[in-house]
Amino acid sequence: MECYPGVSLVLTEKMPADAVEAARKRLSAAAEDLDDNQVAALVLDLAAEAGVTAVWEQVCLPLMAGLRGQSAAEIAVEHALSEGVRVGLDVFGREPGRPLPTQGVLLAGAEHETHCLGLHALAAALRERGRGCLHLGPALPWAALASAAVRVRPRVVVVWSQSPLTGRAYRLVRFRRDFPGVRVHAAGPGWIEPFPPPSTRLTSLAAAVSACL
Repeated sequence: MECYPGVSLVLTEKMPADAVEAARKRLSAAAEDLDDNQVAALVLDLAAEAGVTAVWEQVCLPLMAGLRGQSAAEIAVEHALSEGVRVGLDVFGREPGRPLPTQGVLLAGAEHETHCLGLHALAAALRERGRGCLHLGPALPWAALASAAVRVRPRVVVVWSQSPLTGRAYRLVRFRRDFPGVRVHAAGPGWIEPFPPPSTRLTSLAAAVSACL
């Protein structure tokens, strides 16, 4: 990956196994207590110490994957964890009053997709490298995404889908055809249908950061 001034090598290094285990236990305990503020604080501290990509891929993703939401109590814990992670990622690297330029990167959740936590991780990882983005959040209608693309003229668009119900490959292909000068990427596990190049599916946070840079 290309390096940038002031960016530590820790951004691309994995966390030691004992540190990962300790981090997971602390986050899990905070979520079990339904303390989303504590989850956010822990994510913020961990990201500052080990880097956003490592914390997201080694700590947050495995924890969230392990929550099945099979009971009311488990659903509450899952929500506390997700909300705390989202807040921690959103706070990371922000300087009030000094927004980073978007650098031509536009992020959005696919139409009807209400879960796009991975985009918050991507935005945080970009800020970590001194880069900004325009993050339009979840469930953005395709027409609204097209309207935004006309207005801001991005060079890269990343669309997140969590479920095959929202990961409609033909919509992505149609969007790319309407904006031939834009690099369009699919992110998230919802994109299971094949689509022709040059559109690509991003399968990791590191790959998404590289695509945006």
